[in-house]
Amino acid sequence: MDTPGVHSPPSDKETAMAAITTFRRSALLLATVVCVTLLTSGWAEDSEPVQPPDQDVQQIARANNTFAWALYAKLAEGNDENIFFSPSSIHTALTMTYAGAQGQTAEQMQTALFLPTDQPLQHIEQEQPRARGTKLVDVPWSQDRVHPAYRKLLAAMRPDDKAGYELRIANALWGQKGYPWGTDFLTTTQDNYGAGLRQVDFKADTKAARKMINDWVADQTKDKIKDLLPPGALDPLTRLVLTNAIYFKGSWAKPFKKARTRDEPFKLSADKTVTVAMMHQTDHFPQAQTDFAQILSLPYAGDEVSMIVFLPKAVDGLADVEAWLAKTGPDEVLATMRKMKLDVALPKFTMTWMGELNKPLVTMGMTDAFNSRADFSGMSERAKDDGLHITAAVHKAFVEVNEEGTEAAAATGIGMGATSIPPSFRADHPFVFIIRHNTTGVILFTGRVVNPQAGRDEQPAKSK
Repeated sequence: MDTPGVHSPPSDKETAMAAITTFRRSALLLATVVCVTLLTSGWAEDSEPVQPPDQDVQQIARANNTFAWALYAKLAEGNDENIFFSPSSIHTALTMTYAGAQGQTAEQMQTALFLPTDQPLQHIEQEQPRARGTKLVDVPWSQDRVHPAYRKLLAAMRPDDKAGYELRIANALWGQKGYPWGTDFLTTTQDNYGAGLRQVDFKADTKAARKMINDWVADQTKDKIKDLLPPGALDPLTRLVLTNAIYFKGSWAKPFKKARTRDEPFKLSADKTVTVAMMHQTDHFPQAQTDFAQILSLPYAGDEVSMIVFLPKAVDGLADVEAWLAKTGPDEVLATMRKMKLDVALPKFTMTWMGELNKPLVTMGMTDAFNSRADFSGMSERAKDDGLHITAAVHKAFVEVNEEGTEAAAATGIGMGATSIPPSFRADHPFVFIIRHNTTGVILFTGRVVNPQAGRDEQPAKSK
């Protein structure tokens, strides 16, 4: 049975050796999953002020977000459809995998994941001046620093009992029974990611192993995501599956009233439209603008998580917004957001996205991890002899956005006359959105809505 994956073309030597080494090639599979439901009526009491994360946590959060936009750009290349994924889920699963990487494989993963680096100590240069024309090279963080910082980031993202939303992050390792996994690797993943090793028998009963993993994913996402691993994703050569699941269920701090939702046109392009259910409300929201985009923040109950919408000012301006996000990121503009009374129109949408991430990750620099050159000897002393490498990085995501949410008091402190006509934020053409954890700044989810109807009952686009 073929195992899905993207592999570099083999050399002549590798081709010649394939017949005698196939039985030694062991598979490592990376599976991430995310579920977002924005449709509950919850209510949260005022909570204690959240302390800002420390410097190491901020740098790991920054790595998450830089990775988010780099991966988004790869997924958007040559693709004109809806996109939705969790960069946080993918980054977490890959960083767990990085815990077992060594040599050039580790170096490539460190670069592709944008993991932090430090500049060399200044006093070293002062004591031993470098030769003219040479350049100081940043020093990557050690594994002993990366993973504890990640543990603190995950802890900072964990909601308390008073939060008005549910955010569940779960990690697990599924390893071949009897395989000699390294103690240090298992300790690192358990202590920092809560990813205990679950022993399964891929060799003797691949079907049962697949069912066990898929059942775990379904449980972690409250049955919103089923069958993450399709038939054929595992085979008797599989040795390890790493899973990360993120489940988010939030309610708007300022809910949309269902009575104001009505069918309206959504412009797919300058000359094509579809009819969508458009939600409406008028209230005070954080907003900002650039020359080519309007930016709106819609908070969820508790204000710890927000959806931020990047709406091109031009119907065909999505590519400009995406290029800006990939090049510079939105942080500077988001820091300028101010509350304004707005007439907001946002389409209801449901989206399921699934895909393999092998190719984009390879183009981001993770070349060795997906072929026989991989060095995951930090996972097991047998890893190199067995040819342990990632055969597939699978991600599945689900999101549903509708009107429901918590009752919330109107915003105060904004001086606008009751009879003035508020400016509008009308998301009636393709846009990009993120769901962000405000305390840490981590982008939990990101995507774009090209056609809100694509995830619902399909209907043909209408030409004007």
